[in-house]
Amino acid sequence: MTPPRVSPSLWARLARLSLAQWMLLAAAGGVLCGLLAPGVASSLGIVTDVFLRLIRAIVAPVLVGVLIRAVGSAGSLGDLGRLGWKSLLLFELFTTVALLLGWGAALLFEPGRGVALASAAAPTVNAWSLRDLVVNAFPTSIFDAMARGDVLQILVFCLLFGLACLSAGEKARPVLDLAEAVVAVAFRFTHLVMFLAPLAVFAALAGTVASSGAGVLAGLARFVLVSWGAEVLFLLAGFGVALGVAGVPLRRFLRAVREPFLIAFATTSSAAALPQTLENLERFGVPRRILGVVAPLSVSLNLCGSTLFLGLATLFIAQAAGIALSVEQQLLILVTLKLTSKGVAGIPRANLVVLAALFQSFGLPPEGLGLLLAIDAFIDPIRTSVNVVGHCTAPVVVARWEGTRFPAQPTGSGR
Repeated sequence: MTPPRVSPSLWARLARLSLAQWMLLAAAGGVLCGLLAPGVASSLGIVTDVFLRLIRAIVAPVLVGVLIRAVGSAGSLGDLGRLGWKSLLLFELFTTVALLLGWGAALLFEPGRGVALASAAAPTVNAWSLRDLVVNAFPTSIFDAMARGDVLQILVFCLLFGLACLSAGEKARPVLDLAEAVVAVAFRFTHLVMFLAPLAVFAALAGTVASSGAGVLAGLARFVLVSWGAEVLFLLAGFGVALGVAGVPLRRFLRAVREPFLIAFATTSSAAALPQTLENLERFGVPRRILGVVAPLSVSLNLCGSTLFLGLATLFIAQAAGIALSVEQQLLILVTLKLTSKGVAGIPRANLVVLAALFQSFGLPPEGLGLLLAIDAFIDPIRTSVNVVGHCTAPVVVARWEGTRFPAQPTGSGR
C-alpha cells in the first residue's frame, strides 16, 4: 500500500508560512493534542525544556552586548544638547506610564487567575529585605552573575562598565566593537533558536491543557483581551494626552500616522513602518534636525507597546503560578523591566528574551514562556502598532517643545 502523496503546491504554501503562522498552527495542534491525547501530551515536555534552555543561554550575552553598546556609545548625546535630554526624558515618561498601565491592568483584571500553570518545580521567589535587595544588586563577579542568570547584577555591571567605556573615549572603541559583534551574533543565535518555537508552542500548550484542562484556554483568551484593552487605552489616553498638552493638531496627526500604524499592524515590524514614519513626519512639519535625532533614539528606547506587555505578562504568569509578590518584589521587577527593555528592539522575539531573563532571576516558572509564545501572534500586531505610534509621537512632541508650530493644514516640509 503506497502512502498518500502530498502535492507540490501544498508544500509550496507551507513553505511560505511565516513563523507567527506556524506558531498559530502549532498552538491549535497543541490544544487538540492536550484534549484528545493527554498521555502523549504529558511526555512532550522535553521539547519545551530544550527550547527554554536555549533561550536562557543567550540571555546574558544579549544583555551584556546591548547594554554596554547602548551606554558606551552614548557619547554623541553630549553633542546633541537639549534634543538628547528632552528625548530621553520623554521616552522615560512614556515607557513608565506604559509599564504601570500594564501592571495595573493585570492587578485589576487578574487574567492569570484560574490558569493553573503547571511547573516542573515549585516556583519560589526570594523574600529579601530592602537592604538585601540593594547589596545583592552589586556583583562580586560578572561571570558568576552570568552563570547564575542574575539579571539585576548583570544590569548594574553593564551600566557601570558602559559608563567607564564612555569616559575612556576612543580607547574604548575596541570594546564597543566587540559588544556590537556580540549583539549581532546573539541576533543570529536567537533567530536559529526560533526555528524550534512552533514545536515548543505545540508541546507547551499540549502539556498545559492536558494537566489543567480546557479551562486554561479561557485564561489565555482573557489575557489576550486585557492586553488589547490596555494597549488601546494607552494609545488613546497616553499619546492623546501628550499630544493635546503639546498643542498638536490631532486630526492632522492621525492622518500622518495612519499609514505607519497599518503597516506595523499588518507586518508586526517596526522596521517595515520606519520609512513611511520618517516621510510622513517630515511632511507633517517636523524639522529634519529634530527628526534625525529623536526618531533613531525612539526606535531603541521608546518601545511603549512592548514595555506595557512586559509588565502585564510578568504579573499574568505570577498569577497563573499562584505566586504572591510583595510590594518590594513588585518594585524591583518594575525597575528591572524598565532597564532590560532598553535597546533590544533588533533582537527577534525580544520580549521573550527579556522575560526569560526576568523569570530566571525572580524564580517565576519558565514554562510560562511557552504559553506566552503560543498567544504572542494575537498580541503582536497591536503591540507593534503602539510602538510605531510612539515613534511618531515623540518627534512631534519634542518639535513642539522646541517651538515648532504645526498648523491645522499642511504647509510643506520642515527643515
